[in-house]
Amino acid sequence: MIRAHDAGLPLIEAAPAKINLTLAVKGRRADGYHELESLVVFAGADASDTVELAEGASFHLEILGPGAALLADEGSNLVARAVTAVMRAAPQAATGTFRLHKHLPVAAGIGGGSADAAAALRLLRRANPDLAASIDWPRVAATIGADVRVCLECRVSAMWGIGEHVVPLPQLPPVWAVMANPGVPLSTADVFRALSAPPLPVAWDASAAPRIPHFGALADLIGFVQATANDLEAPALALCPAVAELKTLLAGLDGALLSRMSGSGPTCFALFATAEAAAEGARWLASHRPSWWVRATPLH
Repeated sequence: MIRAHDAGLPLIEAAPAKINLTLAVKGRRADGYHELESLVVFAGADASDTVELAEGASFHLEILGPGAALLADEGSNLVARAVTAVMRAAPQAATGTFRLHKHLPVAAGIGGGSADAAAALRLLRRANPDLAASIDWPRVAATIGADVRVCLECRVSAMWGIGEHVVPLPQLPPVWAVMANPGVPLSTADVFRALSAPPLPVAWDASAAPRIPHFGALADLIGFVQATANDLEAPALALCPAVAELKTLLAGLDGALLSRMSGSGPTCFALFATAEAAAEGARWLASHRPSWWVRATPLH
């Protein structure tokens, strides 16, 4: 029985988009995975999926919304994998009917599936208060997918390794983004294959934390991001030329402080100092590229 909410009312969790402000690929491991370092932030409600959990005798997943058709295979959905991982750790855990309202674009470099899985974990943690303390939620998250661990935190964080190392950072100074996606899915595996990263050095210490930044003001954040890069941009551009146009248009918006691709793309973003500037930039971009997915959102 789900005990953490009023009878008959579902538990609800937002699953906001993840944005990689920076993404350094340090090299390829012997197992084929890549060691990364990334500064990760999250969007607000304007750029988010929603996951609900309602009481039920057993697990069931319903997928609704504009992106539902692309996620019809329940067996490969990360929400289903999250529930399976929790049930493996605690077979007595209560589940029920999950409803995924899918609004974020798929295969877009903003961790939509990982955000959904992390929201499902948070729902199960709320639904099972008697078991919550006995489950290692970060470890469970890391078994589901590379970005699920940081999405479980759902706040500005430094992330490294293959996503298993996450350190939440102090709150960001106020900052807004315009996010845009041209509607062309881009495979993460294809981007990494095109990158053809060299093997890691023999003496690589996978547990060593990167420099953890502190951002006392927006200028500190912008300076840090400008001094770094997303190492996946070049191979993504080769595979998806629309990324170049997208970045150029974002950079040209009034008030844009910088523009960059997130994750493995093709979603890109521009940063702004005010909500008004971001909203106006999003309106302009949406009017000139009406087929694109465009959102203005605060970051946290």
